Amino acid sequence: MEIKRNGTRQVNKGPADYFAGNVKIEPVIEAADPARVRAATVTFEAGARTAWHTHPLGQTLIVTAGLGWAQTEGGAVEEIKPGDVVWFAPGEKHWHGASASSAMTHIAIQEALDGKAVDWLEQVSDAQYRK
Repeated sequence: MEIKRNGTRQVNKGPADYFAGNVKIEPVIEAADPARVRAATVTFEAGARTAWHTHPLGQTLIVTAGLGWAQTEGGAVEEIKPGDVVWFAPGEKHWHGASASSAMTHIAIQEALDGKAVDWLEQVSDAQYRK
């Protein structure tokens, strides 16, 4: 058994290559091989968001606070709020983040395939974000 006490996990700034705006990432699960699951609590300030990306084995988001937006390629921007659970299928191109006027926090859960849990793509443009 391993216990990682609240407040002891390192919180990192979301890298500008993969996020727009102020984003904090706190790892929750970083299971060693042969386990594949990865999870993090991600907090987006108002207006912050991910770049477009995919996950080889899909991704689940559990919204815990605030008001956010999520979109799959070709789909409408959807509002997400606390208690909502969002599933993105393997390979589904998408982005997610806070709404323009409210911060949002979610737990992001995904599995790694051959050591890789995400494929990052281009940034979400302001025009795409404000749809």
